[in-house]
Amino acid sequence: PPSWWIGMKDTKLQLMVHGEDISNAKISIQKPGVKLVKIHKPESSNYIFLDLLILPGTTPGDLKINIGNKSIKYPLQAREPGSAARKGFDHSDIIYLITPDRFANGDPSNDTLPEMIEQANRKNRGGRHGGDIQGISAHLDYIKEMGFTTLWSMPLLENNLATYTYHGYAISDFYKTDPRYGTNEQFRELCLQAKVRGIKTIMDVVLNHCSSGHWWMKDKPFYDWINYGGNYINTNHRREANQDIHASQYDKEKMQAGWFVETMPDMNTRNPYLATYLIQNTIWWIEYAHLAGLRIDTYPYIDKTFSSSWSKAVLHEYPHLNMVGEEWSYNPIIVSYWQKGGKNKDGYTSSLKSLFDFPMQSALVNGLNEKEAFNDGLIKIYQTLANDFVYANPKDLLVFGDNHDMDRLFTQLKNDPDLMQMALCYLLTIRGIPQIYYGTEVLIENTSKPGDHGLIRTDFPGGWKDDTVNGFTGTGLTKD
Repeated sequence: PPSWWIGMKDTKLQLMVHGEDISNAKISIQKPGVKLVKIHKPESSNYIFLDLLILPGTTPGDLKINIGNKSIKYPLQAREPGSAARKGFDHSDIIYLITPDRFANGDPSNDTLPEMIEQANRKNRGGRHGGDIQGISAHLDYIKEMGFTTLWSMPLLENNLATYTYHGYAISDFYKTDPRYGTNEQFRELCLQAKVRGIKTIMDVVLNHCSSGHWWMKDKPFYDWINYGGNYINTNHRREANQDIHASQYDKEKMQAGWFVETMPDMNTRNPYLATYLIQNTIWWIEYAHLAGLRIDTYPYIDKTFSSSWSKAVLHEYPHLNMVGEEWSYNPIIVSYWQKGGKNKDGYTSSLKSLFDFPMQSALVNGLNEKEAFNDGLIKIYQTLANDFVYANPKDLLVFGDNHDMDRLFTQLKNDPDLMQMALCYLLTIRGIPQIYYGTEVLIENTSKPGDHGLIRTDFPGGWKDDTVNGFTGTGLTKD
């Protein structure tokens, strides 16, 4: 991490230091109350890992790290009062999900930057359009006035590849906000301004993979830092293998270690140094940005021993924080496996409080679209709700009609405003934590090209200066 805090429950800190041939340098530190416990030298001579112990009573201030004839000042800061007791989102909240590149362009000057490979092109559905943190900040009052109490943005961290980077899930620096969105300081300020308005902030966390453009891909500290030695082998997507007692070891390994695509290398979280790196990264962002929750991408693809350790480490520091995991399965037994409090036959224990209720999402759409019959229609919703007994805590599930990876709810409901209103009424009153995707309130749809992510994640009308329709003010909207 680029900095740390005095007074964390876990007094251990491991620093990754990267520089040419530094493993042969003499290392020492200077700071009362901080001990250098161990120096680890990985396979690459351009890294060292330092195990530090921050003793009780240590005062804030810079830690001086001496590496050969160079010195680094490393900030150790005081924590905000009450930081550990922060309250996460729960079933009293309602979440507004945003695709940041497509919501509002508050600062056109950062659309095209020489240091970033992909530049803005609003005509390209799969390209960058210019939405940013300033655009979200400028419309916090709009979000508040609709009644939302929690904001979840797709990842805002740097994605520096040539194409298709706006979605944010190919992270090339886990400690840096993408400059086309803004700065770390601007993200922190967004969270603080939201908090002033009574809005909590959820950060979208990616623990399974990174970007092929990540700086460490050119010089990995360990050979096994990336699964399959850094060679692209696709996952089989057999998520059931996590709990299938009959699954082959081959299927289990390929599901967990395989990559999504060649530009998203699958990280080997069984490597203890990488595991610590990701745990500390999550804690750093929670503390730095005043986060109230986390959304974990592709949760069942992560090594489940690591994901259990990761969630326990986060909750050790923030016992009231909430985290929701993505398990895109329509079988409630598969989803319930990952929820805290579940009694799994294989003995696996999870600390994850909330899961996305994909079974209910599917049942809601099918139930409203189908003609009423003995096993069709609204009975689908009842049958899914009746499966709540498999969950440890059904009220902690996150319910939704659509998200950034599926057709818009209005499109799924055949552009029928009455069905749309019924669906929203159900989502806003059923057990669980409701999440609404940005633009639902103005009936954004993608009926002309189902499955097209560029249309699913379309620009919010009024987010750009030359828009003739403005969803923020209501200008140009139809009656529906």
